[in-house]
Amino acid sequence: MVAMKKTTLVLGTLAALAVLALTVGGLVIYRGTYDISATSQHLQPVHSLLETTMRQSVRLRARDIATPPLDDVQRLARGAALFRDHCVQCHGAPGVAQSGFGQSMQPVPGPLVDALQRWRPREIYWITRHGIKMSGMPAWQFRLDDEALWDVVAFVNLLPTLSPQAYAQATRDAGPAPRRADAAPLRAGQVERGKLALGQYACQACHTIPGITSSSPNVGPPLAGLASRSHIAGKLANTPENLVVWVRDPKAVKPQTAMPDMGVSELDARDMAAYLATLR
Repeated sequence: MVAMKKTTLVLGTLAALAVLALTVGGLVIYRGTYDISATSQHLQPVHSLLETTMRQSVRLRARDIATPPLDDVQRLARGAALFRDHCVQCHGAPGVAQSGFGQSMQPVPGPLVDALQRWRPREIYWITRHGIKMSGMPAWQFRLDDEALWDVVAFVNLLPTLSPQAYAQATRDAGPAPRRADAAPLRAGQVERGKLALGQYACQACHTIPGITSSSPNVGPPLAGLASRSHIAGKLANTPENLVVWVRDPKAVKPQTAMPDMGVSELDARDMAAYLATLR
């Protein structure tokens, strides 16, 4: 009987604490107590909690990735050009400051000169490929092919050994950054990859799309039921082929449209069309 009372007391106390935590959390959220401005840093416990969560998440998901050889001279040259054109703006480099927007981001994008003290090459690859949500770090898998991703990792791997002069020389000698290779053979559209592609091309910034998290924008029309519509943009019969044309070059279909050219590759557009075809 005594043990039962103790158990009831413990459970009651835990329930009360849970209600209190939810109440305090609700007040913090709905009263706007937490300052989310980029001119106000995270509290150190919040920053540390988020950083630990991020590191453990990356390590778990990157643990089985095989790392290719990273010391090839041509790979390093391509990586230098890619780093110069896509990474230094936020992360800086030896003797090179971050750009203004990189300096003022919260959390601040860390310099990559010491990345190997915190990350293995396979983890740098995973971060570069998939990005980190709510940090400003984008996923590059729809902008760079897999070879180029490893080129970046190879150069980041070399970065700690470079003086400011050596970095400047390496990026100057690298020439133009290689463009993404879109020579992959075309295939039927893949629904799940198309859903991911819609998010990575920021389609949810203007459209509310079922299955894709967004703030329910009112810029472009909602895409729910798109597969049931007879025409695309009031111009083209609603077929997968025409949807690919519209996604890739909207102004060629409707010159006055406000929908911009997002630089979508044909393969990515096919995958997008495959997902959009499920929205009935």
